[in-house]
Amino acid sequence: MIRATALGVAATAVAGWAGPALLRARVLRAAVCPELAGIGRPGSVALTFDDGPDPEGTPAVLDALDRLGWTATFFMLGAQVNRYPEVAAAVVAAGHEAAVHGFSHRNHLARGPADVHRDVARAVAMVRAATGARPTWFRPPYGVLTLGSLSAARRAGLRPVLWTAWGRDWEPRSPAQVADTVCGQLRPGGTVLLHDSDCVARMAGSWQTTVQALPRLAELADQLGCTVGPLRDHLCQ
Repeated sequence: MIRATALGVAATAVAGWAGPALLRARVLRAAVCPELAGIGRPGSVALTFDDGPDPEGTPAVLDALDRLGWTATFFMLGAQVNRYPEVAAAVVAAGHEAAVHGFSHRNHLARGPADVHRDVARAVAMVRAATGARPTWFRPPYGVLTLGSLSAARRAGLRPVLWTAWGRDWEPRSPAQVADTVCGQLRPGGTVLLHDSDCVARMAGSWQTTVQALPRLAELADQLGCTVGPLRDHLCQ
């Protein structure tokens, strides 16, 4: 009896810890937590990039955004910032927004609360030191939130935000396929997830496809009648 009770308590604790991970389901989070999903001003689309900074991918993305006249939010990995602080600084110097993706790209479901807290705090410190900017937003690796993720973000003064549309641009895909995937999910007021680094991608140089897909996404934004910008403009009005 005691063993069964202990197992029940443990199962409840695990379910509570992992419960927020259910919000990785795009349709569910859009329905129950629209701000977490990145749903903001109906006349805008937020553009976000994960996994940088990258010495090749990030400058190429910055150049493409400059040609389009867009600014975006970059969810940076602290480990990448540590390797390429000058690239992280260039993102903010170009008028874009730095955000936190954690220090290492490890699923929070496989990590304890103290480990997650250290990881997030370390990433925040790295981003601030490299860019001179205080980050506002947090997105966990793989978009998987736990109670530890939420607690760590709150302690660091960060607001968690995921996405409503992604391009699956870390996979072997053409620019048209990336754009078509976004097109099938994106609505006015949504948030797009792309990547400016291939550091955890399934295909080396995947950022090249992302860069080539951006003009196609500009056509989509025009069709939706939406401006494109960073989360600070999209969710903070």
